[in-house]
Amino acid sequence: MTEAPWLTIVGIGEDGAAGLSPAARAAVAAAELVTGSTRHLALMPDLTVAMTTWPVPFEAGLPWLTAQRGRRVVMLVSGDPFWFGAGTVVTRHLDRHEWVAHPAPSTFAHAAARLGWAIDDMACLGLHAAPLTRLRPHMVRGQRALVLVRDGDAVARLAAYLVKQGFGESRLHVLEALGGPRERARETTAAAPAFDDIVHPVAVGIAFDGDGVALPHGAGLADRWFDHDGQISKRPIRALTLSALAPSAGETLWDIGAGSGSIGIEWLLSHRSTQAIAFEADPVRAARARVNAAALGVDRLRVVDGRAPDILRGHPAPDAVFVGGGLSDDLLVALCAMLAAGTRLVANAVTLESEGVLERWHRDRGGSLLRIDLSEAAPIGTRRGWRASYPVVQWSVVL
Repeated sequence: MTEAPWLTIVGIGEDGAAGLSPAARAAVAAAELVTGSTRHLALMPDLTVAMTTWPVPFEAGLPWLTAQRGRRVVMLVSGDPFWFGAGTVVTRHLDRHEWVAHPAPSTFAHAAARLGWAIDDMACLGLHAAPLTRLRPHMVRGQRALVLVRDGDAVARLAAYLVKQGFGESRLHVLEALGGPRERARETTAAAPAFDDIVHPVAVGIAFDGDGVALPHGAGLADRWFDHDGQISKRPIRALTLSALAPSAGETLWDIGAGSGSIGIEWLLSHRSTQAIAFEADPVRAARARVNAAALGVDRLRVVDGRAPDILRGHPAPDAVFVGGGLSDDLLVALCAMLAAGTRLVANAVTLESEGVLERWHRDRGGSLLRIDLSEAAPIGTRRGWRASYPVVQWSVVL
């Protein structure tokens, strides 16, 4: 027999108890204990049961919550608990039979209803505790986004970021306390002086405009998008490498000898659910990879300082591995010993010595061996000719 849930997660809007579903009301009435932020508890002034304010930071309350097993507990959260809400954070620590949830309309739903914007046709981001740079891949003139931010200061920082990126003409719809008696909606531009009386909770609808450069979504970004010291997989090589790595939703990449981080960054840009770990022996380059990832909106790139293969163990298993630096027989032997069957492995070689390594492994293990020769038009006196780059040999194989 399945146990009854002891935790009920109730989404609550700015209209408080009036907006709760009958099931949510019944759960609150039957509770032995109600918890939530100070703001959430204030939205339920008629509560007569025991109340406990959820601590800050949010994760600090999880041990206390799990210690309440056996009691009927109601947790009040904003709107839809599973859309940039607290629901996912809490339920990952519980068994499925331990909890039930009753969502309310999310802030995104309220905002879209006020603005007449299609939720399925724009980016929706929760930036309460996340860097504003996560907005960078979505900044395209003529496109829209809805973002949740912490407070009025965050709105000012958002506007300044848009101006810095060349999108100062973007229209900002500042939406406060949607769905309740304090609701207010105002419009401005990113470049205009910021409002100084914005109240929490706040969402911002952004209609992007300006002469800023959009971040391309195809593989092989121009090299200028990355800060580097010359140790970077150049754009055409990077495009071919990413094609061989073949990222899919939810997959994890190991980028060994990451340099500027360009391969891992473009892997992450391919889909919001991908993950990547960059291994780099040079601490200066490792720091640069972190900066590049943050600037391009994929701060989830995890950069590990150290030399492979010594630092490879203990990390989440990859679906694909790229070796861009430090290629050797010892490294490939170590990788083949630790990686699961089905892992995709791609390695690039520039020197004759590393090219010889790949030739031997291709002979013994199969896969595809590709020699890439690129030439670029360059001046020769008053005319032009082809200036060749060092050829790159690429081995790709499924282990």
